[in-house]
Amino acid sequence: MRAAEILERLVAFPSVVGTSNTALMDYVAHYLSEHGARVTRVIGPEGDRENLFATIGDPSLPGYVLSGHVDVVPAQEPGWLGDPFVLRRDGARLIGRGACEMKGFDAAVLAAVPELAAMPLRAPVHIALSYDEEAGCRGVRHLLAKLPELCAAPLGCIVGEPSGLVPVLAHKGKAALRLVATGVSGHSSRPDLGQNAIHALAPALSAAVALAESLKSAPRDARFTPAHSTVQIGTVAGGQALNIIPDRAEACIEARAICGVDPRQILAPLAGIGGLDAEWLSDYPALALDADHPLAALATEISGHASLQAVSYGTEAGLFQQAGVPAIVCGPGDIARAHKPEEYLTEPELAGATEMILSLGRRLC
Repeated sequence: MRAAEILERLVAFPSVVGTSNTALMDYVAHYLSEHGARVTRVIGPEGDRENLFATIGDPSLPGYVLSGHVDVVPAQEPGWLGDPFVLRRDGARLIGRGACEMKGFDAAVLAAVPELAAMPLRAPVHIALSYDEEAGCRGVRHLLAKLPELCAAPLGCIVGEPSGLVPVLAHKGKAALRLVATGVSGHSSRPDLGQNAIHALAPALSAAVALAESLKSAPRDARFTPAHSTVQIGTVAGGQALNIIPDRAEACIEARAICGVDPRQILAPLAGIGGLDAEWLSDYPALALDADHPLAALATEISGHASLQAVSYGTEAGLFQQAGVPAIVCGPGDIARAHKPEEYLTEPELAGATEMILSLGRRLC
């Protein structure tokens, strides 16, 4: 099957983050098995979501991992001109939720499998597909825990997040925290008889704003834009009506950290504020691959593009690196198109990603 046909099939599975991906993984596992790949499905603790790991070649030899995620963000924006889960063609554009981030890369990998399987590979090519990346790379952690049982220590990992097929050496890490204040409801005319949860949460919000400002003068890394770690309050919720004392209020706050800074440590002072319940929602480390690492040279060779120092978004690449697998980001499309109505990947971009993967296979023969 051509990559565009596979992408059409993948987009048709509404694998929204936090929901089951079993039907999609059934399709992928069957396809890979038909072409002789060794397939292992790693079910997550949720029970309805799974990772998939497949190998073409000898798993006892060190090889390379092609990593992607199969979950997508919801597609409820009003700007869609058609069903987001039915791939549409508009000239060279292939439009659908996840077409750019990142089922396009997944489709390119799968389209290359028949040719990879026919190559006399001296080192294996592994395919790692994970779930709930959009919720903080939750799924891939369970796959990485089993990686030593699945293959010899990999030589490197290419994460196919949209980068215009430009290899990316570094990205920021991230942590997300939920703070909850609990109060006592009542009539707003008698605040003395209740406890206002929003008022209780307010000092933490002020502290988060002050923390964000202080980071502007903290250690910097000029590879990033902005060049410092950041904090933002993403959501605030609380209260039922103006004349009711709110008995619950919550805020979700994130930190994005430059290399060498732990994003959890940035938010730790907020998590320790008394009177509030703190829940860590997600976190993943930054990525930092040396420019002279052999994986950087390989990615430049097979993509045809010189490497980019850094991006500010995050991926599972930092987790692979943390697990001892050198990692780099290199995938088709533009991250600016992701998470938007009419998300798309072009056919030339899809073909370029497939060729990059086939170039890796030829390099390993």
